[in-house]
Amino acid sequence: LCRYDYSGYGQSTGKPTEYNTYADIDAAYKCLKEKYGVNDEQLILYGQSVGSGPTLDLASRLSNLRGVVLHSPILSGLRVLYPVKRTYWFDIYKNIDKIGLVNCPVLIIHGTADEVVDWSHGKQLWELCKQKYEPLWLSGGGHCNLELYPEFIKHLKKFVQSLGKSKASTNGSEKSKVEIDSRNKPSESGPSDTFELAADLPEVSRNSLDSRLEKSKKLNKPEKSRMSTDRVDRFRKRKGLVW
Repeated sequence: LCRYDYSGYGQSTGKPTEYNTYADIDAAYKCLKEKYGVNDEQLILYGQSVGSGPTLDLASRLSNLRGVVLHSPILSGLRVLYPVKRTYWFDIYKNIDKIGLVNCPVLIIHGTADEVVDWSHGKQLWELCKQKYEPLWLSGGGHCNLELYPEFIKHLKKFVQSLGKSKASTNGSEKSKVEIDSRNKPSESGPSDTFELAADLPEVSRNSLDSRLEKSKKLNKPEKSRMSTDRVDRFRKRKGLVW
């Protein structure tokens, strides 16, 4: 299990820009390959919210990953703020353009009451997946509390176990294939009466890129139909699209 900080967070130096976060995940990948001898077939990438951007960027460039998990993912940075239907050149984390390049099984988990990244983002990304694993739509789930739902851990374990079984059943260099359960029947689950996981998970202050998305959304203004190039930088900074 490898977990890393973005540039500018924790003890990491630098600034958490889009391209720096791509460099961050590349550095983590390089470390796993060169220092620990991990190959692509052993890797399951996990990205949450804005972290789905670096995750899909790397996954779109690797053809033999074991799997990908997207937790409350975004279609793109601009689409969090506005319901636009096209991709603009100044947009960031264009997951909508990269998800179709991912060749491994993808699990998507999203809360139906997400107040930061609308549930529609997860649903649209799932529709665009090449290898759709049964998604998990948590009824009433928000943006930062999905781990507290018992079904979250159960479904995640089921996904990981399915990848393990598939790999074990292949011979030599034969490319592994994952048996995908209930491909066209997404799972929707609500919270149970008891939360066993809640007692084990400490309250965490999420001082991350996610908070910037939420702040930007509160400052939302109607979209302008045209925008001159000399105003793009100011627009991106004002709307929180530059981190």
